[in-house]
This record gives sequence, C-alpha cells and structure tokens, in this order.
Amino acid sequence: MFHGAGRIFYLPRARKEQKAEQVELLTEKLKRAKVAVLTDYRGLTVSQIQDLRAKLRGGDVEYRVVKNTLARRAADAAGVAALQSELEGPVAIAFGYEDLAAPSKLINEWVRTTRLKLDVKGGLVEGRVFSPDQVKQLADLPSRETLIAQLLGTLQSPVGQLVAIMESPLQQLLGVLNAYKIKVEAA
Repeated sequence: MFHGAGRIFYLPRARKEQKAEQVELLTEKLKRAKVAVLTDYRGLTVSQIQDLRAKLRGGDVEYRVVKNTLARRAADAAGVAALQSELEGPVAIAFGYEDLAAPSKLINEWVRTTRLKLDVKGGLVEGRVFSPDQVKQLADLPSRETLIAQLLGTLQSPVGQLVAIMESPLQQLLGVLNAYKIKVEAA
C-alpha cells in the first residue's frame, strides 16, 4: 500500500516467479562467493549505501540488500543452512569472489573514512559461518601476495641454513689445505 497526495495505491505483490528468480540468484552468489559479509545497514541513507557499493565494487565486491525470507531459502539451497540464524533484521550482504579479506577490509575502511555506523552481523567464509569478530579478524589478514612472500621467506630460511652448515666443513678443510700449502712452499 502506498499513500500519496491523499490517495491510497495498492502496489502489486511480487510474483512467485520473481521471488524464485531472486532466490536462485542469491543461491548462485552464495555458492560462488569465497566470502559473504552480512551487515546491518540501518541508519544509512540510499546515497550512503550507493557510496559504499561504489567503494566495494572497486575491490570486486558486490553489495546487495536482501530480503531475509528469500535469503534464508537461498542459504538452505546453497547448503549453508547455518547462515539462516544470522538473517535477522535489515541485512545486506557483501559478496567477495576473489580475496577473502577484501570485503571486510573495504567495509572497515569505508566506516573509518565516513565515520558512519555499519554493524557486521556475521559472515560466510568458504562455506563456514563466521561470527562478527571472526569476520573483523579477516580485515587484519595480509594480502595473498604478502602471505605467499612470508611463506617463501620461511621456507628459504632453513634451506639457507642447511647450505651454510654444509659449506662450513668444506671451507674449514680448504683453510687447512691452504695453510699446509703455504707451510710446504715456505719450507
């Protein structure tokens, strides 16, 4: 029902086909996303939500306001029924398809720069439901490239130590032979 200029207009209800399409779309997004961060968008204006969407889109993250009943059906269809308990009140979902930490980092960055309130309600990371605190910890993770560099550094360190240990007796032997050579030449 819509009130406007003293008149009451009855808006048509969404058809079952439209709802089924929305559930199908959400199911596909939940299955495809590596991470989904659930937020409570209460208190934000439409322009603020659009600004957040633009910020997230820059990091290959999609932000959608969802209807809980449809999102619950999609969660069930995607095999993540445990997510249903998180779908209470106004919910928007940030879907990340590449970097696990990107949605959390970008949301935290947006909140910091705008000084607006956007509560994280929980999330889904590679099929596992995360608490709000766990989702916030994702934002503290270094990038994938940094993690790989750290891993390589850790793996190279023992190899370098092994090479140094193996070279040490050889260098000592060369030192003894060189000293003997000098002694023989002097005599």
